[in-house]
Amino acid sequence: MNYKKLIIESGVKMIDGGYTVETWGNISCRDPETQRVYITPSGMDYSTLVEDDVVVVDLNGNCLEGCRKPSIETGLHCGIYRARKDVNAVIHTHPIYSTVFSCMGEDIPMLIDEAAQCFGDTCRVAEYALPGSEELANNCVKMLGEKANSCLLKSHGAVCVGGDMKCAFRTVKVLEVTAQIYQLIRSCHGCYQPISDENIEKMQYFVANLYGQV
Repeated sequence: MNYKKLIIESGVKMIDGGYTVETWGNISCRDPETQRVYITPSGMDYSTLVEDDVVVVDLNGNCLEGCRKPSIETGLHCGIYRARKDVNAVIHTHPIYSTVFSCMGEDIPMLIDEAAQCFGDTCRVAEYALPGSEELANNCVKMLGEKANSCLLKSHGAVCVGGDMKCAFRTVKVLEVTAQIYQLIRSCHGCYQPISDENIEKMQYFVANLYGQV
């Protein structure tokens, strides 16, 4: 697989989807065979990236390939990969509705079926820390835990992960839709009705084992 091409295409997809603005946000993927991490460069326009701009690092963030400075959040991405063997793609976004809840310091629950199927667990808010800091990386890894596929960075944005880029982007989309629905419920002065833990487990099993084509 051409991981550099995947990173470039994913950056354009993130911008076109409205999940960040300008050069903010960052994307990476891990080659599960070599453990090499491919990540977007710092502060470059996603629409102008070429393969030589993509930086390759090891799991400790040491540069293996590329002449560009990697994303300021390289430590966060690598920390997630070290903690989660099931994760091979990380997308850090700055979406509007999800960021509203991150600024309020409020978790986003699995209040719709789609969220129950792909969040893995409640989307929790990581405590505030400066962008690019080791503290922020540790806070994010802590909130993702062993099974959550998303978390919010306090007053910053969101982080979504997946076994591959397709799965990570699915969580990006569902997280923002869920946040928008949650905001609309709140604006109507309503309260959401929780989906039972039993039904969440059933849906997660269905998606993991029975959904889609063979």
